[in-house]
Amino acid sequence: MQVYSQSDIGLKRQSNQDYCLSGEFPDGSVWAVVCDGMGGANGGSTASRVAAEAISETLKSGYRTEMTPDDIRSLMKISVEYANKSVYEMSIHVPGLSGMGTTVVCAVVRGGNAFVLHAGDSRAYLFSNGMVRQITTDHSVVQEMVDAGEITPEEARGHYMKNIITRALGTEPSLKTDFTSVPLSEGERLVICTDGMSNYITDHALQNFIEKYDCSELAGRLIEESNRLGGSDNITVAVIAP
Repeated sequence: MQVYSQSDIGLKRQSNQDYCLSGEFPDGSVWAVVCDGMGGANGGSTASRVAAEAISETLKSGYRTEMTPDDIRSLMKISVEYANKSVYEMSIHVPGLSGMGTTVVCAVVRGGNAFVLHAGDSRAYLFSNGMVRQITTDHSVVQEMVDAGEITPEEARGHYMKNIITRALGTEPSLKTDFTSVPLSEGERLVICTDGMSNYITDHALQNFIEKYDCSELAGRLIEESNRLGGSDNITVAVIAP
Protein backbone atom coordinates (compact mmCIF):
# COMPACT_ATOMS: atom_id res chain seq x y z
CA MET A 1 0.00 0.00 0.00
CA GLN A 2 1.29 3.44 -0.93
CA VAL A 3 0.19 6.92 0.15
CA TYR A 4 1.63 10.23 -1.04
CA SER A 5 0.46 13.76 -0.25
CA GLN A 6 1.61 17.22 -1.29
CA SER A 7 0.42 20.82 -0.84
CA ASP A 8 1.28 24.02 -2.69
CA ILE A 9 0.47 27.68 -2.12
CA GLY A 10 -0.48 28.18 -5.79
CA LEU A 11 0.28 31.29 -7.81
CA LYS A 12 -2.13 33.89 -6.44
CA ARG A 13 -2.44 33.42 -2.66
CA GLN A 14 -0.20 34.96 0.00
CA SER A 15 -0.46 31.99 2.35
CA ASN A 16 -1.36 28.30 2.22
CA GLN A 17 -4.59 27.61 4.09
CA ASP A 18 -4.64 23.95 2.99
CA TYR A 19 -3.16 21.26 5.20
CA CYS A 20 -2.68 17.55 4.65
CA LEU A 21 -1.30 14.61 6.60
CA SER A 22 -1.00 10.95 5.67
CA GLY A 23 0.58 7.81 7.00
CA GLU A 24 0.60 4.06 7.49
CA PHE A 25 -0.85 1.96 10.29
CA PRO A 26 1.22 -0.88 11.79
CA ASP A 27 -0.63 -3.50 9.70
CA GLY A 28 0.21 -1.74 6.41
CA SER A 29 -3.17 -0.05 5.97
CA VAL A 30 -2.96 3.67 5.18
CA TRP A 31 -4.78 6.91 5.91
CA ALA A 32 -4.85 10.47 4.61
CA VAL A 33 -6.62 13.69 5.56
CA VAL A 34 -6.94 16.85 3.45
CA CYS A 35 -8.33 20.15 4.74
CA ASP A 36 -8.97 23.53 3.10
CA GLY A 37 -9.25 26.31 5.67
CA MET A 38 -11.33 29.46 5.61
CA GLY A 39 -11.65 32.54 7.80
CA GLY A 40 -8.79 34.81 6.79
CA ALA A 41 -5.15 33.86 6.32
CA ASN A 42 -4.47 33.14 9.97
CA GLY A 43 -7.87 31.62 10.72
CA GLY A 44 -7.93 29.40 7.64
CA SER A 45 -4.44 28.02 8.10
CA THR A 46 -5.05 27.45 11.81
CA ALA A 47 -8.35 25.65 11.23
CA SER A 48 -6.96 23.29 8.60
CA ARG A 49 -3.83 22.49 10.62
CA VAL A 50 -5.67 21.91 13.91
CA ALA A 51 -8.31 19.76 12.21
CA ALA A 52 -5.83 17.60 10.28
CA GLU A 53 -3.65 17.08 13.34
CA ALA A 54 -6.61 16.21 15.58
CA ILE A 55 -7.97 13.72 13.05
CA SER A 56 -4.61 12.05 12.45
CA GLU A 57 -3.89 11.75 16.18
CA THR A 58 -7.27 10.14 16.84
CA LEU A 59 -6.93 7.75 13.92
CA LYS A 60 -3.45 6.63 14.95
CA SER A 61 -4.29 6.21 18.62
CA GLY A 62 -7.62 4.47 18.02
CA TYR A 63 -6.77 2.13 15.14
CA ARG A 64 -6.67 -1.62 15.83
CA THR A 65 -5.84 -4.44 13.43
CA GLU A 66 -8.99 -6.39 14.34
CA MET A 67 -11.37 -3.53 13.53
CA THR A 68 -14.44 -4.26 11.39
CA PRO A 69 -15.59 -1.87 8.64
CA ASP A 70 -18.19 -0.50 11.06
CA ASP A 71 -15.45 0.06 13.64
CA ILE A 72 -13.39 2.00 11.09
CA ARG A 73 -16.38 4.15 10.18
CA SER A 74 -16.97 4.90 13.87
CA LEU A 75 -13.32 5.79 14.43
CA MET A 76 -13.32 8.15 11.46
CA LYS A 77 -16.53 9.80 12.67
CA ILE A 78 -15.12 10.21 16.20
CA SER A 79 -11.89 11.67 14.83
CA VAL A 80 -13.75 14.32 12.82
CA GLU A 81 -16.10 15.11 15.70
CA TYR A 82 -13.08 15.67 17.96
CA ALA A 83 -11.49 17.90 15.32
CA ASN A 84 -14.73 19.87 14.94
CA LYS A 85 -14.87 20.47 18.68
CA SER A 86 -11.21 21.52 18.77
CA VAL A 87 -11.55 24.05 15.96
CA TYR A 88 -14.91 25.38 17.15
CA GLU A 89 -13.73 25.98 20.71
CA MET A 90 -10.57 27.66 19.49
CA SER A 91 -12.62 29.95 17.23
CA ILE A 92 -14.67 31.04 20.25
CA HIS A 93 -11.86 31.56 22.73
CA VAL A 94 -8.89 32.80 20.69
CA PRO A 95 -9.01 36.46 19.55
CA GLY A 96 -8.75 36.86 15.79
CA LEU A 97 -9.93 33.32 14.98
CA SER A 98 -13.69 33.87 15.18
CA GLY A 99 -15.59 32.23 12.33
CA MET A 100 -12.74 30.07 11.10
CA GLY A 101 -13.46 26.63 9.66
CA THR A 102 -12.25 24.09 7.15
CA THR A 103 -13.40 21.47 4.68
CA VAL A 104 -12.27 17.92 5.37
CA VAL A 105 -11.78 14.70 3.43
CA CYS A 106 -10.55 11.76 5.49
CA ALA A 107 -9.69 8.39 3.95
CA VAL A 108 -8.66 5.01 5.38
CA VAL A 109 -7.72 2.19 3.02
CA ARG A 110 -7.57 -1.34 4.36
CA GLY A 111 -8.27 -4.87 3.17
CA GLY A 112 -9.22 -3.92 -0.37
CA ASN A 113 -11.62 -1.19 0.67
CA ALA A 114 -11.42 2.60 0.81
CA PHE A 115 -13.43 4.36 3.52
CA VAL A 116 -14.04 8.08 2.95
CA LEU A 117 -15.67 10.67 5.20
CA HIS A 118 -16.04 14.31 4.18
CA ALA A 119 -17.64 17.71 4.71
CA GLY A 120 -17.39 20.68 2.34
CA ASP A 121 -16.24 20.80 -1.27
CA SER A 122 -12.89 19.05 -1.06
CA ARG A 123 -13.24 15.82 -3.01
CA ALA A 124 -12.35 12.15 -3.38
CA TYR A 125 -12.00 10.49 -6.78
CA LEU A 126 -11.74 6.78 -7.60
CA PHE A 127 -9.82 5.50 -10.61
CA SER A 128 -11.16 2.03 -11.45
CA ASN A 129 -11.55 0.02 -14.66
CA GLY A 130 -9.77 2.75 -16.60
CA MET A 131 -12.25 5.44 -15.55
CA VAL A 132 -12.36 8.24 -12.98
CA ARG A 133 -15.44 9.04 -10.95
CA GLN A 134 -16.04 11.43 -8.09
CA ILE A 135 -17.16 9.48 -5.03
CA THR A 136 -17.95 12.47 -2.80
CA THR A 137 -20.69 15.03 -3.33
CA ASP A 138 -19.83 18.68 -2.71
CA HIS A 139 -21.60 20.39 0.15
CA SER A 140 -21.97 23.67 -1.70
CA VAL A 141 -24.54 26.10 -3.05
CA VAL A 142 -23.75 25.29 -6.68
CA GLN A 143 -24.06 21.53 -6.05
CA GLU A 144 -27.53 22.15 -4.64
CA MET A 145 -28.31 24.10 -7.82
CA VAL A 146 -27.06 21.19 -9.94
CA ASP A 147 -29.13 18.73 -7.92
CA ALA A 148 -32.20 20.92 -8.43
CA GLY A 149 -31.60 21.03 -12.20
CA GLU A 150 -31.06 24.80 -12.18
CA ILE A 151 -27.57 24.59 -13.73
CA THR A 152 -25.47 21.90 -15.39
CA PRO A 153 -22.27 20.43 -13.90
CA GLU A 154 -20.35 22.26 -16.65
CA GLU A 155 -21.94 25.58 -15.65
CA ALA A 156 -21.14 24.87 -12.01
CA ARG A 157 -17.40 24.78 -12.71
CA GLY A 158 -17.30 28.48 -13.57
CA HIS A 159 -20.21 29.72 -11.46
CA TYR A 160 -19.58 32.85 -9.40
CA MET A 161 -20.97 31.11 -6.27
CA LYS A 162 -18.87 27.95 -6.63
CA ASN A 163 -16.78 28.70 -3.50
CA ILE A 164 -19.77 28.99 -1.13
CA ILE A 165 -19.93 25.80 0.93
CA THR A 166 -22.85 24.62 3.05
CA ARG A 167 -20.90 22.49 5.53
CA ALA A 168 -17.56 23.14 7.21
CA LEU A 169 -15.69 21.69 10.15
CA GLY A 170 -15.38 24.00 13.14
CA THR A 171 -18.08 26.57 12.38
CA GLU A 172 -20.79 24.97 14.55
CA PRO A 173 -20.81 22.84 17.73
CA SER A 174 -21.70 19.75 15.69
CA LEU A 175 -20.98 18.69 12.12
CA LYS A 176 -22.89 16.50 9.69
CA THR A 177 -20.58 14.42 7.51
CA ASP A 178 -21.09 12.01 4.62
CA PHE A 179 -19.45 8.58 4.55
CA THR A 180 -18.86 6.18 1.69
CA SER A 181 -16.87 3.02 1.09
CA VAL A 182 -15.70 1.56 -2.22
CA PRO A 183 -13.54 -1.41 -3.23
CA LEU A 184 -9.93 -0.48 -4.05
CA SER A 185 -7.85 -3.12 -5.80
CA GLU A 186 -4.36 -3.32 -7.23
CA GLY A 187 -3.92 -0.91 -10.14
CA GLU A 188 -6.68 1.39 -8.90
CA ARG A 189 -6.18 4.79 -7.27
CA LEU A 190 -7.88 6.97 -4.68
CA VAL A 191 -7.20 10.70 -5.11
CA ILE A 192 -8.36 13.26 -2.55
CA CYS A 193 -7.90 16.97 -3.12
CA THR A 194 -8.92 20.54 -2.36
CA ASP A 195 -10.77 22.70 -4.89
CA GLY A 196 -7.47 24.26 -5.94
CA MET A 197 -7.08 21.09 -8.02
CA SER A 198 -10.68 20.16 -8.82
CA ASN A 199 -11.46 23.65 -10.16
CA TYR A 200 -8.90 23.06 -12.91
CA ILE A 201 -8.52 19.31 -13.46
CA THR A 202 -11.46 17.62 -15.18
CA ASP A 203 -12.27 13.95 -14.63
CA HIS A 204 -10.91 13.14 -18.08
CA ALA A 205 -7.67 15.01 -17.43
CA LEU A 206 -7.29 13.29 -14.06
CA GLN A 207 -7.73 9.92 -15.76
CA ASN A 208 -4.96 10.78 -18.24
CA PHE A 209 -2.60 11.84 -15.45
CA ILE A 210 -3.25 8.66 -13.45
CA GLU A 211 -2.56 6.52 -16.51
CA LYS A 212 0.63 8.45 -17.35
CA TYR A 213 2.35 8.91 -13.97
CA ASP A 214 3.47 6.64 -11.19
CA CYS A 215 1.72 7.01 -7.84
CA SER A 216 4.78 8.69 -6.31
CA GLU A 217 4.75 11.41 -9.02
CA LEU A 218 1.03 11.92 -9.42
CA ALA A 219 0.31 14.47 -6.68
CA GLY A 220 3.17 16.71 -7.79
CA ARG A 221 2.17 16.50 -11.46
CA LEU A 222 -1.44 17.40 -10.68
CA ILE A 223 -0.28 20.40 -8.68
CA GLU A 224 1.99 21.50 -11.54
CA GLU A 225 -0.93 21.27 -13.99
CA SER A 226 -3.28 23.17 -11.69
CA ASN A 227 -0.70 25.96 -11.47
CA ARG A 228 -0.17 25.90 -15.22
CA LEU A 229 -3.90 26.39 -15.75
CA GLY A 230 -4.09 29.34 -13.38
CA GLY A 231 -3.15 28.38 -9.82
CA SER A 232 -5.68 30.78 -8.32
CA ASP A 233 -5.96 28.86 -5.05
CA ASN A 234 -3.91 26.66 -2.73
CA ILE A 235 -3.62 23.13 -4.12
CA THR A 236 -3.45 19.93 -2.10
CA VAL A 237 -3.52 16.35 -3.36
CA ALA A 238 -3.20 12.96 -1.67
CA VAL A 239 -2.91 9.71 -3.65
CA ILE A 240 -3.45 6.19 -2.30
CA ALA A 241 -2.62 3.06 -4.27
CA PRO A 242 -2.87 -0.60 -3.21
